[in-house]
Amino acid sequence: MSFTAGAHSARHVRRIVRSYLREWDRTDLAEAVELGVTELLANVVRHVPDRRCTVLLLRQAGGGVRVEVADGSPRHPVPAARVSDDSESGRGLVLLDAVVDKWGVEPGPGDGKTVWFECGGASPAPEAGDAR
Repeated sequence: MSFTAGAHSARHVRRIVRSYLREWDRTDLAEAVELGVTELLANVVRHVPDRRCTVLLLRQAGGGVRVEVADGSPRHPVPAARVSDDSESGRGLVLLDAVVDKWGVEPGPGDGKTVWFECGGASPAPEAGDAR
């Protein structure tokens, strides 16, 4: 999906992501993936001047999910070293790091970058009596 991110974009993208996770039988990843997408889109809204981005959701061979958010800004995200208790921002990458298996930044389109994360490399084991 390519679009200009706005204040309500994350809500719509979360709904789309949730739909794919349901289709892929990976609803166990919904909270982590939705939080990750929300944080990366918030960074686009706050730090990318034109707010243009592309979101790519990929199902990986091992059952995991990879999300990539590409934008035209050369500025790489940096986790805050310290965030005060009353601060209203600065925790996004710390939260991302806490809920995903891994994340990173790569060169992206033009002078921009792609921020990505991965969750759930192994499919959940079927429950007893589950005929899969």
